[in-house]
Amino acid sequence: MSETKQNHLIALTSSSSSTEAKVTIPPKSKFKWRVVDDHSPKEIYNFTLYFSVVIFGLFCGLSRGLDEGQSINLYQPSFRNLFGLNDPNKTEHEIADLKSNINSMVQMGSIAGAIIAMYVVDKIGRVLALREFCIIWATGAIIQMTSKSLGQLYAGRFIEGLAIGQSTTIGPSYMAEVAPPLRRGLFGCMFSGAVYMGILLSYAANYGTAKNISGTSNTQWMIPISLKVILATLAFIGSFFCHESPRWLFKHGHDEKAMINLCKIRHLSPDHPYILSEVSDISEQIATERAATEGVSIFNKFKDLVTVKSIRYRFFVIGCLSQILGQWSGANSITIYAGDLFSFIGLKGLEVMKMTMILGVVKLCGAYFGAFFVIDFLGRRRALYIGITLQLVSLLYFAIFLQVDPHAIEKGAILSTSQENAGKAAMAAIYLSGVGWVLGFNSIQYLLGSEIFPLKHRSFCQSLIMVLHFANQYGNSKAVPSMLIGLKKYGTFYFFVGVCVCSLLWCWFFVPEVTGRSLESMEDVFNLPWYLIGRRGAELCPDHSALNRIMHSDEIEGGLDDIEKSHQHYIEDAGVSRDDSSEEKVNNKP
Repeated sequence: MSETKQNHLIALTSSSSSTEAKVTIPPKSKFKWRVVDDHSPKEIYNFTLYFSVVIFGLFCGLSRGLDEGQSINLYQPSFRNLFGLNDPNKTEHEIADLKSNINSMVQMGSIAGAIIAMYVVDKIGRVLALREFCIIWATGAIIQMTSKSLGQLYAGRFIEGLAIGQSTTIGPSYMAEVAPPLRRGLFGCMFSGAVYMGILLSYAANYGTAKNISGTSNTQWMIPISLKVILATLAFIGSFFCHESPRWLFKHGHDEKAMINLCKIRHLSPDHPYILSEVSDISEQIATERAATEGVSIFNKFKDLVTVKSIRYRFFVIGCLSQILGQWSGANSITIYAGDLFSFIGLKGLEVMKMTMILGVVKLCGAYFGAFFVIDFLGRRRALYIGITLQLVSLLYFAIFLQVDPHAIEKGAILSTSQENAGKAAMAAIYLSGVGWVLGFNSIQYLLGSEIFPLKHRSFCQSLIMVLHFANQYGNSKAVPSMLIGLKKYGTFYFFVGVCVCSLLWCWFFVPEVTGRSLESMEDVFNLPWYLIGRRGAELCPDHSALNRIMHSDEIEGGLDDIEKSHQHYIEDAGVSRDDSSEEKVNNKP
């Protein structure tokens, strides 16, 4: 027998017979600044899985980010001249309204896109939906690039919104369904992190063209938009190398194809205990749903949102409030109107674009720091606490700065040394608020919606939540320019601080910890009384899914042969246990 380490899976089974032996190999106690998956086979983390995450997570997220970063086009001289932003005949309110219309037109399309996704993503599958999204995304970008009038620009941005509205359902839903439970947070954050990669790419492209291309040439703002066409093409090609979600296939009765895809994504054989356990979890949930909801129409799904307690709590208290509080906490305003905010502290011209590009770098680094080291390691609740608190403190400082030193924005203002230092600190506060956002709300608003709902409601509810997301983002984009005038600049940021305070209370009382739970185990948590779900849900309802009854070890002394001589080895398969030391099969329902 070789003395090398061997991988071995041992199903933890319950037994009524005292003669049946069980082998339990506890995972080693480790402390690392990342989640260590000690009880899953290493094969499940493979190139096929990572490639799918890149295509669905990275490219869908980039679509949102490139659009939000495109707001910096409003500071390109050629763009401003062509679309009337430099028109001296327009009043301050008219310019603010024009800015908000250009920025918010994508949100208008995104509301329609999210509604379309409610049907399309579940009807044709995640992969086909991704291809359809790519075609619409590229079409909208091409219309914008060729715009010669404001109407054509609006049309292109609206069509692009039809794609972006679907991306927030397609990407997170697919990744939640293929991700191993302990990496679901990481993969979900790939989408939210990619949003800031897109923002950075757009900021950097606009800065580069503004610096190197004449302000009289329309290529100054067309080149950054062309990135969308390139990325849409790459995502479309990449989709042909991705495998359809096994959970979606099981749900639609394509069991054989689902098993094939699951084995390809996990790089395991069909009779492997991990595959059998995962299929058992999925099949059990689907069978339960089919028995209870056969013939359910879309009207019944809407009805469930109101009448079924666990669905109602998940949709309204978690999904909807995460969008309302998140969108009005000020972070989206900072991303879209970053140029204006940097001008408030005395920056001008290319310096504004350079600082927005640095903001993109900060948010991107913060997003992936959260993805790799926070969201799964510390959990959803703690990540929210940290992010919202950092965002609150930063916005509070910025509001105080604008109130105490309102003259920095004035043209030709001469600032004292202390005022300049305070302005630099205010600029740092903008960056820190971005870090707080990506660590907290930005990850949760996509992640929770894709993981807390049962399979039959997942795409439907995620799409509805994204409708609310884009509706709030549209309202926010439209309102902020007017808020900065009506509430004054500092008053607007005090409003955002108040929203952050409410968000901390919401997180403490209502948001349960679901890190590491299988998607099929969420029901128990949300069937608790409403006042226990957030504060004690994870404690009162541990995860008893089949995947969590599997233990994995790389260090079994003596190897498999020695274990098989002294113990019986059981493998659970949909309630049936097989004794490897004999050919007898017995029922063993846990």
